Amino acid sequence: MTTHDDLVARAVALQPLLREHAAVTETDRRVPDEVIDAITQAGLLKLSVPKRYGGHQTSMRTMLDVSAALAEGDGSTSWVVTLVNVCNWLTSLFPAKAQDDVFGANPDARVTGVLTPTSTAVKVEGGWQVSGRWYYNSGSSHSDWAVLGVPLTDHKGEVVDQGLVLAPRTDLSLEDTWFVAGMKGTASNCLVAEDIFVPEHRVMSVPAAIEGDYPTEHTDEVLSRSAFVPVLALVLAGPQLGLGRAALNYVTEKATRKPISYTFYETQADSVAVQLQIAEAALRIDTATLHARRAAETIDQAAQDGTYPDFTERARVRADTGWAIQNVLEAINTLVSVHGAGSFAEVNPLQRIWRDANAAGRHAVAAPTVAMEVYGKALLGIDEKITPLV
Repeated sequence: MTTHDDLVARAVALQPLLREHAAVTETDRRVPDEVIDAITQAGLLKLSVPKRYGGHQTSMRTMLDVSAALAEGDGSTSWVVTLVNVCNWLTSLFPAKAQDDVFGANPDARVTGVLTPTSTAVKVEGGWQVSGRWYYNSGSSHSDWAVLGVPLTDHKGEVVDQGLVLAPRTDLSLEDTWFVAGMKGTASNCLVAEDIFVPEHRVMSVPAAIEGDYPTEHTDEVLSRSAFVPVLALVLAGPQLGLGRAALNYVTEKATRKPISYTFYETQADSVAVQLQIAEAALRIDTATLHARRAAETIDQAAQDGTYPDFTERARVRADTGWAIQNVLEAINTLVSVHGAGSFAEVNPLQRIWRDANAAGRHAVAAPTVAMEVYGKALLGIDEKITPLV
């Protein structure tokens, strides 16, 4: 049986390969096939695939820790693995017939996706005809299927629900639109559908899913009982934790040899000011890790118990996620200041870490201010909703 520690160890073992290819990953704006192949062989793209199809069907904690370990090697690569694993998890919530379409046909299938319903759908016999454009689909160049947000209509053309649909990548075209400052290697391009047919068994209601009502018949599978929005939010913290650790390791290692320019300090490590800043950064990363792991435990324990977290618990997971990411970003900013202007040399990995963390940290689902407002309202008993994603 493959354990949590086994999978994390595999991720750690891949860090040198990811670092070696980090520059070309960024330049080519996609993770090299050699790296994807190594990650595939290590089984790290099957963390959430049901065991029925040869997957690991792990836990939220394992997905979090594997993503963090990979991000210590490269942020873009970790982000792609994270998004594939969470979209594979979304696939495990669909009816068994849809899961068979994906993993039954190819146990190594990789699913990516975009939940925003930037599309149209027309109800037809047996399903919907769908057209749309979905930005930004991370890992798009490596996926076999896509899970996409769609407004569901009735036969009169009126929107009656919001759904997620599963569509094979062969039905979709791809526009190269990902020209950004950070997370350049994620290939988060635009997927395009032009009047494709999606059968009813490959459609899932989002409002129902938010409340834990999933169409999968395999209710005995613990991971597939995990809370919808908490999982979708918390996975985004995994790469950030690893980027924070990578920055801390790099700066502390260099501090024992790097002088502070225009001072009498022969090394940064001799400076009390630097010592205090390093300690603060390390503690912020620890704080982020503790909050993320608490959130993972909440998700995993509820799934194990067969219960669904109430609104306040789910709001707290979103707040934990935002708080973790905010603390990592502040830690990395401190570390960049400690290391100095040399941080921004193109050959210095710290500038890529800084850019990757700041780009990923602005993901809408991870926004700390929104998360804290949601949690604050929940604690105060205020019924006003500012987002359905809780």
